[in-house]
Amino acid sequence: MRKSSMHKSSVVVSPYITPEGQKRLSEELTYLWKVKRPQVTQAVAAAAAMGDRSENAEYIYGKKQLREIDARMRFLQKRLNALKVVDKIPDDRSRVFFGAWVEIEDTEGNMFRYRIVGPDEFDAGRGYISIDSPMAKALLRRTESDEITVSSPNGTSAFVITSIRY
Repeated sequence: MRKSSMHKSSVVVSPYITPEGQKRLSEELTYLWKVKRPQVTQAVAAAAAMGDRSENAEYIYGKKQLREIDARMRFLQKRLNALKVVDKIPDDRSRVFFGAWVEIEDTEGNMFRYRIVGPDEFDAGRGYISIDSPMAKALLRRTESDEITVSSPNGTSAFVITSIRY
């Protein structure tokens, strides 16, 4: 066992995911198992048939790829088993909860739009922020027109919630 895999992370990661996020992770696992792994296995077998494996770059690289694919598949299997799919809209839609789209405005009038999702599906380019992020933690359970402050490495920023949608 490698040393890095023996240490447990002290970071607590929320077990929540949207139905779309779960589908994406399941599709990735299926792709790795049914498409990618067989392709790499075939390439490794072909490289092994060429002879001396100790100096065979294709064989060495292929084996490394297989280890990475297997590690990712193990992670996805464990993570998918541990996740809780949140597919219900909360009764109180006036407050920010998991899955909400939230629009906020900073003190200079700049508007930002975020969706609060699980840590496995955050995507800054799409405005998806992890429920574990400082911004999401500041937003949770708040309502429209509430003011929030968020600490970041650049300092503290203030925002006003302008809309909440599900």
